Amino acid sequence: MPLALALGLLLAPAPSPAGAAACPGQNAAAAAAAVQEKAMLCLVNRARKTRALAPFAAPHSLARAADGKSADILRCDEFSHEACGREFTYWIDRVGYHYCAAAENIAYAGGSSATPRTIFGLWMDSSGHRRNILGSYRDIGIGMRVGGLDDTAGAHVWTQEFGSRDC
Repeated sequence: MPLALALGLLLAPAPSPAGAAACPGQNAAAAAAAVQEKAMLCLVNRARKTRALAPFAAPHSLARAADGKSADILRCDEFSHEACGREFTYWIDRVGYHYCAAAENIAYAGGSSATPRTIFGLWMDSSGHRRNILGSYRDIGIGMRVGGLDDTAGAHVWTQEFGSRDC
């Protein structure tokens, strides 16, 4: 099954398996989106904790922005930070999240590769995506939608929106 990821920035090693084991739903591709999103947040914050970084706050506004972006990617069948011809910050602005710095990670996978753990591992294996996850942003929104994308039925489309309100 195809795997894809991309990285977007406005401004400028995977965790140990034992550390990630405490995130329920991390291997559950068939679980409800809310369960998978919660598992992804757990994986992200555990990775931050192992590096003595503060956990992300998860404001509802950024979660709505991430969900809107994942929906756009599916609706327009366009795996891009500018899906549907919109800047990557479109949904962040639309939900009223006021930021001084923002970034975005997107990814998708199908079949057995469509788990939060797999997507998280791909992001952590990519220097730019890892930089967003372990960077100085304070907030995160996570959204996952399932649909057809690039001839992949049942694609799990993931978006992470990062932001800081004060820089």
